[in-house]
Formats: sequence, structure tokens, C-alpha cells
Amino acid sequence: MTTLKIHNIETAPEGSKTLLEQSQKAYGMIPGLHGVLAGAPKILEAYQTLHQLFTESSLNDEELTVVWQTINVEHECHYCVPAHTGIAKMMKVDDNITEALRNQTPLENAKLEALRTMTLSIVRNRGNVSQEDLDAFYAAGYGEAQVLEIILGLSQKTISNYVNHIANTPVDEGFQKFAWKK
Repeated sequence: MTTLKIHNIETAPEGSKTLLEQSQKAYGMIPGLHGVLAGAPKILEAYQTLHQLFTESSLNDEELTVVWQTINVEHECHYCVPAHTGIAKMMKVDDNITEALRNQTPLENAKLEALRTMTLSIVRNRGNVSQEDLDAFYAAGYGEAQVLEIILGLSQKTISNYVNHIANTPVDEGFQKFAWKK
């Protein structure tokens, strides 16, 4: 088992201290992932910036959740699946959506299922999607901007999922009740 140090404001490198203070203010605590990322200030900054940009994209809360959780489950992230289950609850995303994503079952809403399917295609094929995949995605009501926004979300999730695999980041107390294993 591998681990990386989980920093707090006192132990973090100077360049991460302000970023961790922002996390503390935003979440009422420092998420373990942020504590790990603090070991290299620029990756913490990149992660926080990507998160902000993705949440400001054209995708609504359900769609953000579909992209995040589809990637988390596909990457088998022990930390992010429970965290995004709790985040989805805070965002008032329907529990049926969250459970389907956690269980890798099709979503009842056809448009959200098209988003899940496109996200999986991008992840599994490393961006080498077919024109048929794109056409099906567009037919569901999405456009080129949303294809690019999925990649933005994937950028954020690649950082968190890979770091959590290497760090074996413990699930934060508030999300432990949403523990998940594939």
C-alpha cells in the first residue's frame, strides 16, 4: 500500500497554505485530497482551478454529477465516489441518478444516459471516439462545447483519482457513510 503525506495549513509548503485556507473556508474543513495535493502547490492550484472552471461550465448539477461520478467509478476511486455521493446530495441531485452511477447501470433520463455514455467513451478510448458516438451525443441535445467540457471534467478527475490511488487517501469522515467498492 502506498501513501503520501496529508498536509494541514501548518505542515504545507508555503505555496499551499493560502490554498488550504481557501479549502477550509469553503468546506469547513480541509478535504484529505486537498491535504495530499498541498505537497505540490501547483497541483493543488490546478485542481482547484479546474474544479471552479468545470462547475462554471454549461452543465447543470445533475450533468456535473454524471461526468464526475462516471469517471470516478470507471477509475475505481475509493475516495472520490463517496465524496461525490455526498456532494450530489448537497447539490440535491436525485438519489436514483447517484445510485445508478455508483452501480454502473443505465440512467432513466435519456439525455443524462447519453452524457454518461459519451463520458465513458472518452475515458475508455482515451479520446478516440467515433463519429457515431458524437452523433448520438449531439442527437441527445448536447453540442461540441459539452464534449470539450467533459474533457475539462476528466482533467480534474484524473488529478484526483490518480492522486488518491497513489496516496491511498482516507475518505473524509463526512463521506464515510457513502463508502464504495467496485
